[in-house]
Amino acid sequence: MAHLRSRRRRALLAVPAGLALTASIGFLPGAASASSQDAPSSASAPRAAGPALSYVVNTAPDKATVGKVKKEIAKAGGSIVASYPKIGVLVAHASAPDFAAQMRSVKGVQSAGATRTSPLTPAATTEVGKPEKVKAPRASAQSAAKARAAGQEPLEPLQWHLPAMKADEAAKVDPGDRNVTVAVIDTGVDDTHPDLAPNFDRRASANCANGVLDTSKGAWRPYDADADYHGTHVAGSVAAARNGVGVAGVAPNVKVSAIKVSDQKTGLFYAENVVCAFVFAADKGVEVTNNSYYVDPWMFNCKNDADQRAILDAVGRAAKYAQDKGAVNVASAGNSNFDLGGKSIKDTSSPNDSQKVDREIDPATCLDAPTQLPGVVTVSATGVNSLKSYYSNYGLNPSVASGQIDVAAPGGDRNQVPELPAKDGRILSTMPGGDYAYLQGTSMASPHVAGVAALVRSTHPNASPQEVQWLLKQQADNPGCPTAPYDPNGDGKADATCTGTKHVNSFYGYGIVNALKAVTQ
Repeated sequence: MAHLRSRRRRALLAVPAGLALTASIGFLPGAASASSQDAPSSASAPRAAGPALSYVVNTAPDKATVGKVKKEIAKAGGSIVASYPKIGVLVAHASAPDFAAQMRSVKGVQSAGATRTSPLTPAATTEVGKPEKVKAPRASAQSAAKARAAGQEPLEPLQWHLPAMKADEAAKVDPGDRNVTVAVIDTGVDDTHPDLAPNFDRRASANCANGVLDTSKGAWRPYDADADYHGTHVAGSVAAARNGVGVAGVAPNVKVSAIKVSDQKTGLFYAENVVCAFVFAADKGVEVTNNSYYVDPWMFNCKNDADQRAILDAVGRAAKYAQDKGAVNVASAGNSNFDLGGKSIKDTSSPNDSQKVDREIDPATCLDAPTQLPGVVTVSATGVNSLKSYYSNYGLNPSVASGQIDVAAPGGDRNQVPELPAKDGRILSTMPGGDYAYLQGTSMASPHVAGVAALVRSTHPNASPQEVQWLLKQQADNPGCPTAPYDPNGDGKADATCTGTKHVNSFYGYGIVNALKAVTQ
C-alpha cells in the first residue's frame, strides 16, 4: 500500500470526501514499543541486526553527559546523525532491535526511542486530489497602479478571510515590521514566487530533512512543485506582499522564511527534522514559527509508550528552546473533528509510515506534537460564517494545563460559502511556480494566527512569547457557542458539541484573532 502523502498535513485539498490525516503502509517488527524495549537486554546476549531506524536519545544537557552518551551510542552500534547539546538531544541511526533499550539503561539518558516504524529506505507515494488553482491576472504597471488605487491586490476580492479577521484594515494602519520574521516549518517555500520574493528571509531558511541542517542556496525550496506546495501556500497567508500582484498576506511587510522538514520520499515530518527546525529558527532569532503539521508517524504520542515519550521529549525540548529564545510557536489543531478535551479519542491512522493500529487514546496523556505542547498557540479553523469548520479539532478541558484550543482563525469550509465576488469558502494563497490555489484546513488557519502574532510583535517588539499569546487572546473576537446544534453538513445530526462560555469555549478558545486590534492596541 502507498502512503497518501498529501492527506496527513493540516490541509484539506479541493473538496475531499473525507478528512485528512489518514494513511498507512506495512508495520515492521523492528519498530520499538514500550512493552518490547523498556527492559534492557543482557550485554552478552547476541543481537540480530534488523532494519536501520532513526532514534532520538535525550540526555541531561551538559557537555560531560552528552559526550558520554555519544560514546555509548557508538558502542551499541549506532551512528550519530545530529547533535543538539544545548537541549540534550542526539539523533542516531541504528539497526540493533534493542538499541533504544540499551540507551535507556545508560546513566544520564532521560528518554530514548525510535522516531519511525519503517526502515530508512525509500517508500512509494501517491497524491490524493489536487488543489484548485486560480489564474492570476497578468502583472503590469497598469494593473499594479489600479490595484493600489483600489487599496487591494488583484485577487484580494476572493480572499474573504482577510476582512473576516480585519487584516485588510490592519494593513492600512501597519503592515508589519521588516525586522520580524515568521519561519514556516513545512514542505519548503518557493521564494521565487512574485508575492513571496519581496519578503523572503534566506538568512533564516534551511532544509532539515533527516535531522541534518542544510543551509545551501535553495535547499529550502520544495522538492516537487506539484506535490510539495503546502509550505508555499502557508507562507502566502502569512506574508504575501502588497505589491500589486496576486494576493495579500495577513502581515504583508514582515519577512517569511522556510525551514523544510518533510522527507523527500514520503513527505513525512519526523521528530529529528522538527527538532532541527526549532533549534535553527531559535538560533536565527526568528520571532514566530508556524507549524501546520503533526510529527509523524503518530498522530498522538502517548507518554506510557517509551518511543512516543521520547518523541514528545525531544520535540518539546526543541520547541521550548525556541520559545525561550523569544519565538512564538503557532500550530494547527488538526483536521479530524476530534474533541481534544474529551475523555478519549479513537486514533485509526497511526502509525502512518507502516501498518496502522486502531487504538483508544486519552488526549490528556497522549499529545499531538507540536500542537499540544506547553506554550504552543493551538489554532482551530473557521469558515466565512465565523463557525467552526466541519473538519477542525476543538476542545476545552480546564483541568489540563495545555493542549486545548487557544484561538481560532479562518481555515476555510466548503459548507460555508461567501457572497460574491469571493465565491469559494476555502483559502486562496500562493503556490509554487507563481500560481495561486484554494485549500482548506487548520493548516490554513494557523498561518493566519502566525501573521497576527507577527503584527503583535511588530507593535510590541519587546513582548515575550507569553505576552504575545495573551495579547492574541485578549484581542480575539469570540462568536460564542452556536445556539443551534452544530450540523455543518445539514444531515440533521450534531457533529460536535461546543462547551464553555462566550469568552472561552471549545470551538474558538478565546476567539477569532483580530489583526486590526493587533496593530492598534
